[in-house]
Amino acid sequence: MTTLVRRAAALCALAASSLALAACGSTEPGEAPRPAPSAPSVSAAAPSRPPTLAPGPAGLTPVFEHGPRAGGRTVALTFDADMTADQGPRAAAGERFDNPGLIATLRKLEVPATVFMTGRWAEEYPDAARSIGQDPRFEIANHSYSHYAFTDDCYGLPTVPEERMRSDVERAYAAFREAGVPDPMPYFRFPGGCYDKAALEALTAAGVTAVQWDVVSGDAFATDADAVARQVLDGVEPGSVVVMHCTRSAAPVTEEAVRTIVPELRKQGYRFVKVSELIGAANGRR
Repeated sequence: MTTLVRRAAALCALAASSLALAACGSTEPGEAPRPAPSAPSVSAAAPSRPPTLAPGPAGLTPVFEHGPRAGGRTVALTFDADMTADQGPRAAAGERFDNPGLIATLRKLEVPATVFMTGRWAEEYPDAARSIGQDPRFEIANHSYSHYAFTDDCYGLPTVPEERMRSDVERAYAAFREAGVPDPMPYFRFPGGCYDKAALEALTAAGVTAVQWDVVSGDAFATDADAVARQVLDGVEPGSVVVMHCTRSAAPVTEEAVRTIVPELRKQGYRFVKVSELIGAANGRR
């Protein structure tokens, strides 16, 4: 326990140090600012830091897949707002990488959710990023800047060199800040879900918890909303993290599937939560 406390204290100190550097504009020439995503706002009654996991073996970036199975019927719907760094011309030609209808449906159904956003998406849709980030029902987490893979051979995605992995994550936080997102979470989702020990080592200094999932919705490029809904409903257990997408062109039936998933899970006694609540529960925090 003492070792975990020391590690957690070191992690908090690192975040605070990074925040100070960002505030002073202390970056290397040509590099994006390096924010501390988990640092709290300063106030008379400062809010508690978002819960994170203690570093893994040898101080590696910790990986979270689901919450406690015995902690009650909670489930976190997560949505990847994907946009790869080189897809600007496709967006300019009219391809839609956002999904305002999905966000509106989540609001109407009063469903809290975690949106894993790429920095490039925030640059393309700054108003949407700011609106989501300022809505207390949602939390924004990091999905990299470029949506390039952090390992080789990951669903055909281009690859980020190991020496640029940390700066890619930090560049995404800089893009969120530029868009007006107030408090992005210290959580990171690897593009494609692909990672290895080298990637975990590269992100150690970023102070993030890597968030995976235990339920794959299958909504990417799907055309049958009922099939997506059934896959989620069949896979959910207490504490589950469901991965879906917030990208109209690549996941066109997600909104329709959500309109089936939400009421059905509520009938089964499930309560929708954000990833931060599941991580807090995993840490014994409620």
